[in-house]
Amino acid sequence: MGHSNLEPGSRQSRPWNAGRIVGTKRPLKPRDVWAIRFFLDEHQQLRDRALFDIAIDSKLRGCDVVKLKIGDLVAGGTIRNRATVIQQKTGKPVQFELGKDVRESLLAWLNCRGGALGDFIFPSRVDHTGHMSTRQYARLVDEWVGAIGLDIHEYGTHSLRRTKAALIYKATGNLRAVQILLGHTKIETTVRYLGVDIDEALTLSERMDI
Repeated sequence: MGHSNLEPGSRQSRPWNAGRIVGTKRPLKPRDVWAIRFFLDEHQQLRDRALFDIAIDSKLRGCDVVKLKIGDLVAGGTIRNRATVIQQKTGKPVQFELGKDVRESLLAWLNCRGGALGDFIFPSRVDHTGHMSTRQYARLVDEWVGAIGLDIHEYGTHSLRRTKAALIYKATGNLRAVQILLGHTKIETTVRYLGVDIDEALTLSERMDI
């Protein structure tokens, strides 16, 4: 009887992560954020600059970033200061802010892109009625971090999601606020996501009245 090459006893079976570095991706530092922005501006990559800025400010998972529609972030012909989307993973809404940098870069991209409120902000290269794939988004992140000399194996799309959350936690120690911003249902998830020491987390939680 033959054996599938995916069976444990097969010579050709390999762990899915063989040769890969797995684990939590590191957040970007402020200097890394500005270095990537400089790189994208220098190469006049309007779409990528808008995508990068939105990913940083929104703190959304990659699957939610690529599915953003123009109407999610634009109202009355202007970029919203705050927006709310339904998360694909949890089915629950999460709100985020749109700072000055992201509003400017998004406006520049939309002026170039055009489109209606129901269109995806970042269309697919294959089907312009669809959205960019998470795989393409991940490849772009690899390009950005590699361009500024970072190890692409240590960073990924979750690095962009974690960046602002990690800075907010470092500045305030407010786990509850970060939990809300990330759209986590449990604070334990936020603790693991940020890599917070459990004793530190409990001490902070004891100080909070919810």
